[in-house]
Amino acid sequence: MNWRDRIGADPNVLVGKAVITGTRIRVELVMDLLARGYTHEDVLQQYPLLSSDDILACLGYAAELTRLERMLGRSA
Repeated sequence: MNWRDRIGADPNVLVGKAVITGTRIRVELVMDLLARGYTHEDVLQQYPLLSSDDILACLGYAAELTRLERMLGRSA
């Protein structure tokens, strides 16, 4: 599955933040919930518009961003 099929950004929706396509649910929100210990099932229960593939797309998006960026707060 390609995250690009499920994640989009539009300057007119939440100031261009990355969202799950067709929703106003930010990738950032999903990632924050997972980082706090929510399970996939917890996220799906709280946001019934989402699917498991949407959560996996958020993880894929985040993984790609981390490949492109340097670690925060560390100098080489």
